[in-house]
Amino acid sequence: MNSPVIREEKGIIMSALLLFSLPLPAIIGIIVAVILIAAIIVLYFLGKRMKKKQEEQEQYLASNKQTVSMLIIDKKKVRFKDAGFPQSVIDQAPKISRSMKVPVVKAKVGPQILTLIADEKIFDQIPVKKEVKAIVSGMYIQGVKNLHGKAELPPPKKKNAFKRTIEKLQEKAGAKPLK
Repeated sequence: MNSPVIREEKGIIMSALLLFSLPLPAIIGIIVAVILIAAIIVLYFLGKRMKKKQEEQEQYLASNKQTVSMLIIDKKKVRFKDAGFPQSVIDQAPKISRSMKVPVVKAKVGPQILTLIADEKIFDQIPVKKEVKAIVSGMYIQGVKNLHGKAELPPPKKKNAFKRTIEKLQEKAGAKPLK
């Protein structure tokens, strides 16, 4: 007397036996493929969640931005916990970011000397020992406009030997216009 439940159990056992009848490299390949697919799915959903949080933070920064005139005293990249921020600010930061290097700007805003965090994109554009108009949201510098004088661009980065050789070969071949 074979009931449907017993037949179903036999089917599961048979499919498991078929899996083990495969050669070992095939079984390992299947397991690795399943793990990779699961990791990709998890990363996809985590990425969507992180993107949503980032958009919310950008909206918050945009709603609180102000234009402030300030004298830049110093700028450097230091670890977050060594930057000189108040303990309450350090406690609010995620543990991972406390050991990361951040672009820090010391500036005189009115009578106060403040330590601010600059955006990575504009950190190189900030002139030292000059007065600027900065777009600030809380303690985060989002943009900088020079108040007096011309904007000083940072010196161009030196190219390594490989890039110089490629550039010379492109110029000789006529693929790139001469400067």
